[in-house]
Order: sequence, then C-alpha cells, then structure tokens
Amino acid sequence: MTAVANPALKAFIAQLGDELLFAQIIIRRAGRGYELRHEADHQRASEELPLTPVSELRALALHTTAGAFRPLKSAPNLRSGWRVAAASEEELEAALQHLYPGALADWFAAQSRPAPVTHYREFTNRQTGMYRVTTMLTDEQAAQMTRACCNRRFCLKQRLWTVGQLPPDTASEKSLIPCLEPCAILLEFARKALRLEQEQENETPPATPQGDLRALEAAIETVFNAPASEREADFNSPNNPRCLQLAIEKLKPHSTRPGAREESH
Repeated sequence: MTAVANPALKAFIAQLGDELLFAQIIIRRAGRGYELRHEADHQRASEELPLTPVSELRALALHTTAGAFRPLKSAPNLRSGWRVAAASEEELEAALQHLYPGALADWFAAQSRPAPVTHYREFTNRQTGMYRVTTMLTDEQAAQMTRACCNRRFCLKQRLWTVGQLPPDTASEKSLIPCLEPCAILLEFARKALRLEQEQENETPPATPQGDLRALEAAIETVFNAPASEREADFNSPNNPRCLQLAIEKLKPHSTRPGAREESH
C-alpha cells in the first residue's frame, strides 16, 4: 500500500533550500535526510549535541529548560542542546508536528491567495458564553491587547489576522509559522483586558515620563527572564508578563514625548 503524499510537506520541502530557520528550529539537508537543531546551537559541532529520536520530541517540547510547562508551543522558550536526524520526509514531518503542532498545515494554507485568515471581529462575534464579552473591546483596546499578547517575547507565530488599524506581523518580526486566527490564550487575555478596561473606565491616566516607561519595560524584562514560577496563562497574577506588557501598551499614548522636559519634584 502506497502512502499518500502530503501536499503541504512537498511544498515545504520544495522551498527548503540547504538550510531554513523555522521558528527556533534550524532545518538542514543531510544527504537524503534532514538534521534539526535549536537555533542557539547553530554553530555547535554535531558531536557536542546528543542525538534525540524523533519520537522523543513531543516530550522535549513540553517543558522549558527550567521545567515549566509550555502551554504555547510557538513560545520562544524551546529547550536547546539536542539534534535530530530525520531519515526521510515523513520523519521530518513528524518532527515538525511534535515541535510545532499544526504549523506545517498552517504554513501551506497561508501560501494560498487570499490566505484563509479569520480576523478578530469575525472570531469574537461567533463566541458565546463568557467569551462573548470580548466583542466589547474597541478597536484601539483590542489592538493594545493584541500587541501585548502576541508580542515576540511570548509567541513566534506571524500574526496574519488584524483588528482595526493594527497591521499584521511580518515574517522577519516573528517567523515563517503563520497565525491564521486568534488562539485560546488570546481569547482569555482579551476577556482579562476587558475587565481591566471596565475597572479603569472612570480613571484618566496621568502623563508618563519616558524614563518611567523605560523602567517599566525593564521590569518586564526582569520578570520575563526570571525562572517561571506560575502558569503562563494565569492572567490574575500581578507578575504575569503579558499583563505587564499590556500595561506598557496602555501607558504609551499617555507618555510624554521624547525630549520633553520632565516635571521636577
């Protein structure tokens, strides 16, 4: 019995070249097969990297180096220090599916014109129950929420869907893996963002000096680079990096212009 060729795999291999960066993975041709490794190990000698079977990649992708669970496989926190020898196209397909589930199919779908994209309003308008409230965010609020949630520090997918005047991502900003519609994490984050808007609707944020804004951005870096001690999607935590990033996005319109004289105390 002959296996049916996967058109997505065939198209992907046709444009692979000798080497390709796919999110955090370097894919190289190796004779009739392929070698995969983390981009952080790009220049390391093969003998320095333990050979990992394709079948073990799913388990490898479950946790960060620090042992935290990875609910979003497109997050830029994939463990490094390994390599995979895929002996065939089918093994390459299996390896990519373990590391980035659904990415190959989404990449192939995005090659069509127009790409099958579901934008924020389409997506939220069909929600019911507790997620129906996500339609209540204005375009500006939804754009702020999206910039925070889909920031490159949290997700490497190239967002092709939009809301309002928010432009889609480019591959150079993120990766070759497309995001064709809002995900479950963004939907929950949108619900959190609406609650924050409702709590703050009667408040007028003061102008924020650029120095203070830079300090807040530095604080986000500190929290994000610290060992994970909480669930990534726990948006009720005061230290959640996405919530901190949203605070930055909300403060930016109220910050003083660069070069403006800050008020002395």
